[in-house]
Amino acid sequence: QVQLVESGGGLVQPGGSLRLSCTASGIIFSFYTVSWYRQAAGKERELVADITSLGRTNYVDSVKGRFTLSRDNAKSTVYLQLNSLKTEDTAVYYCAIRISTTYWGQGTQVTVSS
Repeated sequence: QVQLVESGGGLVQPGGSLRLSCTASGIIFSFYTVSWYRQAAGKERELVADITSLGRTNYVDSVKGRFTLSRDNAKSTVYLQLNSLKTEDTAVYYCAIRISTTYWGQGTQVTVSS
């Protein structure tokens, strides 16, 4: 059974930083691309970034230069470093892995507010 667990969200002031983690179980983690999405209140879920099995990363334009993805296959964990946070980054952040279907974590809330 595939499970994804996110952690690391919280309340931070504009310009601050957070590090989100996504830990997987039930799969050979190193085989798969891991994606991060976010969903702000009243908006659709959007893709933020992903990291391939080879460590290649892709970011949506709005977070380029501010967010950084990395992975530790030995720990079955992907990290999303969020720097220079803006109020518009406020959302629930989800990690996801697509195999035959898409598996989602439960989400972690990031709130950027002064």
